[in-house]
Amino acid sequence: MSEATPEFKQQLREAFDAIQVGQTFTFRRTFTEGDVALFCGVTGDYNPYHIDETFAQSNFFGRRNIPGLLTSSMITHIGGMIGFLATEMHFYYVASVYIGDTITCTVTFTEKDEQKRLFHATGNFINQQGVEVLRARFSGFPAHVRLAR
Repeated sequence: MSEATPEFKQQLREAFDAIQVGQTFTFRRTFTEGDVALFCGVTGDYNPYHIDETFAQSNFFGRRNIPGLLTSSMITHIGGMIGFLATEMHFYYVASVYIGDTITCTVTFTEKDEQKRLFHATGNFINQQGVEVLRARFSGFPAHVRLAR
């Protein structure tokens, strides 16, 4: 692996300094049939709970739900906007998400480890009815903050 340039190392220091404990970032989106089809196609997740309407209507959900990792991926949108490289991620699926649901993901930075140059954060995912559907916690470091502070 090659050595990072002094300019890149400075960029990392500036990005680390730009984010503060308690700072939040929010992203909202409505999941569509197309999102599910693309996600299942890319990942190979052809679980009948996600793609088979007849199967889904006969189970306790009563309809197709979207893949949990599709919902979880909302964190990567926020991470991409701050050039955040995750080193660890944990997800807790609380309630199902369905096609047509609008989910709001709020990331909160909870700890700043100056010695290891890492952040710890949480992600809370709420649907359009105010119901929590997912909780996350993750760690990593920012490389280039592009969102308004």
